[in-house]
Amino acid sequence: MAKTAIKFALVRNSIVTFLTVFLFLQSSVYAQSDSGQSRAQEIEAIRSVIAATQPNMLVETIAASPVAGLYEITLQNAQVIYASADARFFIPGDLYEVMPQGLVNRGEDKRNAARAGKIAAVPESEMIIFEPEAERKATITVFTDVDCPYCRQLHGEIDRLNELGIAVRYLGYPRTGLDTETHYKMVSTWCAEDPKAMMTSATRGGSVPEADCDNPIARHYQLGREVGVTGTPALVLEDGTILPGYIPADTLAGYLLNPATP
Repeated sequence: MAKTAIKFALVRNSIVTFLTVFLFLQSSVYAQSDSGQSRAQEIEAIRSVIAATQPNMLVETIAASPVAGLYEITLQNAQVIYASADARFFIPGDLYEVMPQGLVNRGEDKRNAARAGKIAAVPESEMIIFEPEAERKATITVFTDVDCPYCRQLHGEIDRLNELGIAVRYLGYPRTGLDTETHYKMVSTWCAEDPKAMMTSATRGGSVPEADCDNPIARHYQLGREVGVTGTPALVLEDGTILPGYIPADTLAGYLLNPATP
């Protein structure tokens, strides 16, 4: 059941990813290329077409994909699309490779790696961390909202997660956006004299005394948008895999600590 629940979350996330990105190109703006073009010219042609047709699409990288003649475009929100070398055809969705273990989602692999890198760049001093008393066997980074019912449910199992050896590192992600009541409540949680105690109190419905300081909530919120967070809680594993929604502590531990167990 543990693996089934996690797999369902991953499949659901992959479907959302596939449907999120769509690029329509008018033939009048197709960029023409020939076999003599260099890779740099092909990449520039692809970038020019995107700029002309989708100016709001934020491109992070364009690189050759594992398939000859196909380029991989990584967007700022961790989505991936593909383009032909002549910049005439754009394909939303993921690239799968046949491997001995079955079909491997290369698009998701790339998103996970990018997500893990961005999370790793956040200093733990910016997080509210609940650490196991014994050995840390696994770590999850959670984008949370103190007013979110499922975030509260997850935090209600924090002692069990720590008992199982799982460290929980919180990043702030007010679902209602910045400059909202929840945003300021989360700022006050991070700025409290004892942020861990305030986090627990807030997720139990307690009042959060107003406090202010140099805080990271706006940065965390922007990071969440960049790595594909669409709701809370969003659990990010050490390899960058993102699991949306609440998962019971024992189910999560079964996946993290015994990944080969059915």
